[in-house]
Amino acid sequence: MSRTLIRLAVLGVALAPTCSVAVASQSIHPTPPPETRAVPLQGEIRLDGRLDEAVWQTAPPATDFRQAQPHEGQPATQRTEVRFAFDGAALYVGARMFDDHGAAGVRTRLVRRDGAPNSDYVEVIFDTYHDHIGRLFFTVNPSGVRGDANGLGGGSDDSWDPVWEVKTAIDSLGWTAEMRIPLSQLRYPATAEEQTWGLQIWRQENRLNELSQWSFWGLTEAGGPPRFGHLRGLVIRRAPGRAEVLPYMVGRSANVPVSDPNDPFQKAHTWDGRGGVDARLLLTSNLTLNATVNPDFGQVEVDPAVVNLSAFETFFEERRPFFVEGAGYFGFGSLNCFFCSNVSSLGMFYTRRIGRPPQAPDNVDAAGGVYADQPHNTTILGAAKLTGRTPTGWSIGALDAVTRRERAAFLKSDGTRGDVTVEPFTNYFVARVAKDLRGGATVLRAIGTSVVRELDDPFLADRLSRHAESFGLGTEMWFGKREYRLMAQLAGTQVAGDTAAMLRLQTASARYFQRPDRGNGSNGLLSDAYDPALTALRGVGAYARFARESGHLLWELSTNVRTPGFENNDISFLNRADYWWMSGNIFPQWTKPTRWYRQLLFIAGGQQQYNFDGDLTDRQLQLFGFIQPPSGPRTSPPIPARMWC
Repeated sequence: MSRTLIRLAVLGVALAPTCSVAVASQSIHPTPPPETRAVPLQGEIRLDGRLDEAVWQTAPPATDFRQAQPHEGQPATQRTEVRFAFDGAALYVGARMFDDHGAAGVRTRLVRRDGAPNSDYVEVIFDTYHDHIGRLFFTVNPSGVRGDANGLGGGSDDSWDPVWEVKTAIDSLGWTAEMRIPLSQLRYPATAEEQTWGLQIWRQENRLNELSQWSFWGLTEAGGPPRFGHLRGLVIRRAPGRAEVLPYMVGRSANVPVSDPNDPFQKAHTWDGRGGVDARLLLTSNLTLNATVNPDFGQVEVDPAVVNLSAFETFFEERRPFFVEGAGYFGFGSLNCFFCSNVSSLGMFYTRRIGRPPQAPDNVDAAGGVYADQPHNTTILGAAKLTGRTPTGWSIGALDAVTRRERAAFLKSDGTRGDVTVEPFTNYFVARVAKDLRGGATVLRAIGTSVVRELDDPFLADRLSRHAESFGLGTEMWFGKREYRLMAQLAGTQVAGDTAAMLRLQTASARYFQRPDRGNGSNGLLSDAYDPALTALRGVGAYARFARESGHLLWELSTNVRTPGFENNDISFLNRADYWWMSGNIFPQWTKPTRWYRQLLFIAGGQQQYNFDGDLTDRQLQLFGFIQPPSGPRTSPPIPARMWC
């Protein structure tokens, strides 16, 4: 059944969050970059937000900020000075944000870490490898609310929470911030020579709706690390020790009324405990080895409660520290669009598959159990990963994890007890390598994954695949001084197991091979037909996009493909297969303020989708408009995030 949709949208005013998002790379600085120097620290810094130490008087400041909003390219109305110092253990940042209204002009709010405070802020971004790709973000507002994100290796992960300190103060001149960032929390080249890092600094002056930047690029230009300035003068003689052991213990107590007195596993008062450990070892200043034993979901925020009445799984973000750190080194590439819907990226790795809830809880019912004691999550016996970047431009990410066989105790109606396996012993493996060329303007990626299960229970063999593999190649290229970009990804998957397990995949909501309207097809190299005797499922996924991403008139053409047999849900997140999607948009924008608007843009285009039987399954036309009033608050238009950070 096809679907035709016409969308009209006009977006008015919306508040903008701190800019900590993904930005792509470029080989050269389009304009001579600004520079500043970090100086060696003599003496000590008392971290109190008061810039009264001698080093803050002698270190050269990063200044001469220019407006990104509202008056693009003009000097910032409020002076900003940011200085840098270092010793053998940490990097120090001293920032003075002047305000011509003094303390009365400072706008601030107290929110949670990484929250959007809608206030003044200063954000310091380091490209520590100076590869024009990776970034580390450190943000603070006048109330001392910290924000941080890790974009090394590509992407940007807001859940990264490094250990660093910052103090702020508000005074008659405006406000100040004093940061101490331990070098153990950073990654940088292994060299005893003076280092040069990429550097960008943003300042938001909320009272004036003014956003300014130290290394300037225009709203119609693609920005990011290739347009960063330079932080020179860093001489790190020896990498600080980075051997960390983080044990944890969790105790749980439950006091609930017993709803069924016949259930022997239901207690009015229960308690239990568990423990585990995360460890990190710096092998070199470029490569880090992480290990974990039994990481626990209780270490982090609880997943939000959801009611899912669909046939598709709910996606939850990863928050376990072991899997969060270095996540960018496992990225295969993302899906970008100016305007699109009902489409997803070609994801190859979803860490929440490791340590997931048991997949066969109904094995208890098959064994005749009336009451059962089911485990909540699968125990991770151990996991290790290696992440980092070599001096020759290779980014490496490799992970191996082993999960325990989980068993559930049960009671039958005749009073006999037993236990059954609800999750098999499983090994997960992922490896990704990437090479950047042309100073970061071209990035080549390759990724491989494997899942192997020990299925010694016939019930589990009927439900789960015995092994699943995938392999992918991808690239990202910029042309014409970051005016045009090509993104391309291609991946193949194979899943094998007993016929009953493969039949479940064929009839799953991702493909519905049993549909009466499907063509006959065949199961050759690629799987595309219903076959109860099938023991392996193979498929291909692909994504490509070519776009103009700088200038006043932008455009894009993109396509996204999943053959019917594509299946990587054992180690990734897959909702749909069997589609060929295509899209195109044009994107004119006006960024010079007038009496009618501060910024104006439109997006017009369309998309359509077919399945591999040739049926039209989706078609839509869209027209999107955004206008920012000349006197309204700074807003976030849907222009590509790379133009902002």
